[in-house]
Amino acid sequence: MHSLSAPQAYPAQVSLPALSPCVRQLATAGLIVGVFLAALEASVVATAMPSVIRDLGGERLYALPFAVYLLASTVSSPLWGRASDLLGRRRLYLWGVVIFLLGSALCGLSQDMGTLIAARVAQGIGAGALLPLTLTMISELYALQERGRVQALISGVWGVSGLLGPLLGGWLTEQASWRWTFYASLPFGIAALLLALRFLPETGQPRPARLDWAGAALFTLGSGLVVWGLEQRQWLLVGLGAVTLAGAVWLERRHPEPLLPMRALREKLPRVAFAGNLLGGAAYFGVIAYLPLYAQGVTGSGATAGGAILTPMLVGWTLTAIVTARLVKTVPLTRIAQAGFAVLTVMFTALLFAVHAPLWVTSALGFAVGMGMGFAMLSLLLAAQESAARSELGAVTSGVLFARQMGGALGVALMALLIGPAAIEAGGFELAEGLRRAYWLALGLVAVAFALSLGLRGVVVKKAQEAQPAD
Repeated sequence: MHSLSAPQAYPAQVSLPALSPCVRQLATAGLIVGVFLAALEASVVATAMPSVIRDLGGERLYALPFAVYLLASTVSSPLWGRASDLLGRRRLYLWGVVIFLLGSALCGLSQDMGTLIAARVAQGIGAGALLPLTLTMISELYALQERGRVQALISGVWGVSGLLGPLLGGWLTEQASWRWTFYASLPFGIAALLLALRFLPETGQPRPARLDWAGAALFTLGSGLVVWGLEQRQWLLVGLGAVTLAGAVWLERRHPEPLLPMRALREKLPRVAFAGNLLGGAAYFGVIAYLPLYAQGVTGSGATAGGAILTPMLVGWTLTAIVTARLVKTVPLTRIAQAGFAVLTVMFTALLFAVHAPLWVTSALGFAVGMGMGFAMLSLLLAAQESAARSELGAVTSGVLFARQMGGALGVALMALLIGPAAIEAGGFELAEGLRRAYWLALGLVAVAFALSLGLRGVVVKKAQEAQPAD
């Protein structure tokens, strides 16, 4: 009986390309620079926006440059992933970097908010290619035992970028101009482009096929309507978005090359990986959106402490992603995921009783929440990749990441409803009790994910047995 972490647990789906160690390291460096680029841009703009508004006006559109970037990157990532299965990964990765850089340059050149928002959409579409295609190509460049280490490094780069982004954005805005928060990404993007052009091999197997453009359009429209409707409390839009998504799924199930890996999702392991990322992403990202508000409105701390409260969560996620990379050599991936969701369940239970506690208590519990996410998210992604056929690898990877990001967008909107605008405005005791309601939702979400992960044992054992040669 073999574990999922053992090489023989699944039939080999991907033949690793024959590259010298030096070439493979340089190709990996290019991919990691691309991830740093996308992660940095997601957070660097935040501190520049007050200056942008002063220069360009459009105060009522303040939130849109953030929202359209995240929405465009989220809904485009499954399309990039599926297209890479059909057209080849390297080619599409290069196009993604070029689109991102073009969007960055246009953002810096913008003379009004309308142009800036349109350029942020282009940036987001390009960013939608960077992380899913990077993780897909890493899974084809490295065997499982090495892949965990590389993907843990990528998680660390993402965490560091999230911490540095606001600081860099503030420094550039004060020392030069808000426009340099966009121009700053150009050197990193050009470096990623040059490294990929020179060293990155084509790992996909292009084949003639047609993409499900109608399903992609419906899926994008439905996702946008649901998220926007929840944020604006427009229930008609939410209902319309749900109906549109149902139509997208109906089309996807009938298309020979669907946007999401519908064939893979019939199997339990990819389905649980998808659901676990959706639920875990909603709980984690929904909560961290309001922790800075808690620090300032409940404990009376300043803006610096409001940002610093997120640091332990990011550090916890990064450290345990690195630990997971070592554990995959000896521990089944599904066991690691179960441990992660168990930690999340316990920690969100503890947070329920800590809404009036000192800030350091919430920070310590937040570190443990980050640990749970580090264990659960990376192990589920690796497990889903191991179970995927090569023809589905890009779609499976991008689908899992899409589930996590979409879960985060939905979690933020749902927790805003539970906390309520009155509690956010009042602060103090009312805000703490509103946050307690949000913790209840987060607890319910991770408890469901934990229960789903417990059912994976039979799936792993069954596939492991099937992989063994007949005696």
